[in-house]
Amino acid sequence: MTRYLWLMIGLTAGVALLFVASLLVGPAKISPLVSLSALIWGDSGPLTLVMREIRLPRALLGIMVGASLGLCGAAMQGYLRNPLAEPGLIGVSGSAALGAVIAIQTGLTAAFALALPLAALAGAAVSVVLLFALAGPRGGSLTLILAGIAISALAGAFTALVLSLSPNPFAATEIVFWMMGSLADRSFLHVTLALPFILLGLALLLPLARGLDTLTLGEDAAAALGTHLLRLRLTLISGVAVMVGTATAVAGAVGFVGLVVPHLLRSAVGARPGKLLAASALGGAAMVLAADIAVRLILPGRDLKLGVLTAIVGAPLFLHLVYRTRRDGG
Repeated sequence: MTRYLWLMIGLTAGVALLFVASLLVGPAKISPLVSLSALIWGDSGPLTLVMREIRLPRALLGIMVGASLGLCGAAMQGYLRNPLAEPGLIGVSGSAALGAVIAIQTGLTAAFALALPLAALAGAAVSVVLLFALAGPRGGSLTLILAGIAISALAGAFTALVLSLSPNPFAATEIVFWMMGSLADRSFLHVTLALPFILLGLALLLPLARGLDTLTLGEDAAAALGTHLLRLRLTLISGVAVMVGTATAVAGAVGFVGLVVPHLLRSAVGARPGKLLAASALGGAAMVLAADIAVRLILPGRDLKLGVLTAIVGAPLFLHLVYRTRRDGG
């Protein structure tokens, strides 16, 4: 068996183990066998309700959010041929966060349970329209990056404006906590809402593997090998927007997953952007599941946010990777 196949088997097994661990970790000291029995053959008692309505959707969302961010990070790095690229570069996550902030500030979340994720998805959709309008259908990579940075900065400014003008301190607190990222208190409503968009994103991004591989030779060579660059660009941006917007909508801002995971796995796939897509999706799912388990174990009596932990762990790790890359290159 090839090294890549062993890597995929190992990542799949790791995600499966972390998924089961996510189901079993909680404040109550209950036997794993009892917990799994309540999940599979439950009798509608309190433990069955906890397993099926709280822990199971949380674990499923951990896989979905992590896979989305990992896959989109690998896709952006492969397309831009820049290992520092990350999913939020095109402004989708910031715009999705702005949509959610507006929903909280206006009180829509109190009137409608799914108002927050739907508003976040609407914000992501608006950012894609702006991105295509600013960058143009045939704009280069630099134009795309500049347009994304502008949209992200604008979304951040409006988010700060909403916070500064908020007359309700409870709404402002809710906004700040939501923007830290978390999978707590999510239900199957969020899973049902996110799943079609995640599957659509997978269907858009995974087939781009060959095109991203040809791009490593340069755009002219990729076009000569039959890669339709405009179609690749439009499909990639659409897929990244769908997945990142959905992940932000259901989990808030969870950073560094799409930046760090492709870095950790790139050497294992032989620096092939196409092979890195699926590997990063599994690696991202494993990272988010592990981080979500950690937030429940480190401070079980406090609400440690998922996005805070991924940033605390991800930022130093990324700095180490940058230093190692510079050292090896020098």
